[in-house]
Amino acid sequence: MTKHVIGTRQEWLAARIALLEAEKELTRQSDELAQRRQALPWVKVDKDYRFDTDDGPASLGDLFAGRSQLLIYHFMFGPDYKAGCPSCSMIADGFNGFAVHLANHDVMLWAVSRAPLAKLQEYKRRMGWTFPWASSHGGDFNFDFNVSLTEEQQRTGGAEYNYRATPPGDLAKLPQPVRQFAASCGTDAPTFMRDRPGMSAFVREDGAIYHTYSTYARGLDSLWGAYQWLDRAPKGRNESGAWWRRHDEYAAG
Repeated sequence: MTKHVIGTRQEWLAARIALLEAEKELTRQSDELAQRRQALPWVKVDKDYRFDTDDGPASLGDLFAGRSQLLIYHFMFGPDYKAGCPSCSMIADGFNGFAVHLANHDVMLWAVSRAPLAKLQEYKRRMGWTFPWASSHGGDFNFDFNVSLTEEQQRTGGAEYNYRATPPGDLAKLPQPVRQFAASCGTDAPTFMRDRPGMSAFVREDGAIYHTYSTYARGLDSLWGAYQWLDRAPKGRNESGAWWRRHDEYAAG
């Protein structure tokens, strides 16, 4: 027998209307936060970042592809990985559908990872993705935008992630889900954790490029499309650990 509250349609409707008011307030708060994001100061990007893409070497400016705005998803795929992070992969599964809409609204969406381009291309074919994905292999881009750290920084601390300095890592005590994901990427947990997820936004105006926004960790929740659906399902996220897999790793049925 269910332990959940059972009620009449009238009781449900009264509770739903009360919830609707809270949802509307959250929407208003979300709109206000979006305006505050857009009001952040712009920081000029002076460094000449270089990337490898399907069309050859590219600069940060080239990634705009004629648009004035650029969104970059910092996809966890380090040089030593054999496959992309399962969490980033689940997020990226949604990119194909809306990247074309963004591109036709003056916004380019790219994924960027440190793995060499050939690895990204192979994994992209496996996943059936078509959105643009660039390699920052050998460059400073991931480190400057705080989504990668060196082995030395991992041991001693001092790197920044999610606007906090990371403490020295106790690499012997990384949690089991991290070890599970690392193994699925063909690497060990410390190596896996030298790359982190995030997204960054850029704008080009009067020939200059500016960094406008970055978010990390739980700040990516709203970009994780499946969770937006689960939050509306009867049992919510209903999870006790990392349950998701790459989309080609679930059992058929």
